[in-house]
Amino acid sequence: MNILTTERLHLREVTAADAEFILELLNTPKFIEFIGDRGLLTVEDAAKYIEGRFTKSYLENGFGLWLMERASDAEAVGICGFVSRNELPDPDIGFALLPEYERQGYAFEAADAVMLYGRKTLGLSRVLAITTLDNESSARLLGKIGFEFEREIDMGGETLKLFAANA
Repeated sequence: MNILTTERLHLREVTAADAEFILELLNTPKFIEFIGDRGLLTVEDAAKYIEGRFTKSYLENGFGLWLMERASDAEAVGICGFVSRNELPDPDIGFALLPEYERQGYAFEAADAVMLYGRKTLGLSRVLAITTLDNESSARLLGKIGFEFEREIDMGGETLKLFAANA
């Protein structure tokens, strides 16, 4: 299901057919370093992860992380969207790209559009974001789309930076 379209991207729900892509993305060095190792070793693991995380979030929250595809050729480049976490009072935005698509403006383009969608379509009044202490590139992108650093928080024994943006 297509969620939104930007100048260069289509964002849609992740499905089991995207398991190979999700396996590759979630095992990139930057994903593991800055987001975490999800322990996915096989395409079957990725398909189960999609069902248990992505699909579940779409059904329970009406949002989730969406697949970013280039409009020109439907090539999957990353994911971007909202996550609902028990530890946080508001949804948080997340994004990740395959290394070969970094530094081309895709993350900014998707995140900016996702924030607009969150405000106008989902009616979100406040969105959070979390990063590791050393993830400066994500912090810069968050600043470009209107987030401000609030404080450091502890989540699961890890100290993270918490950012917030009001709609």
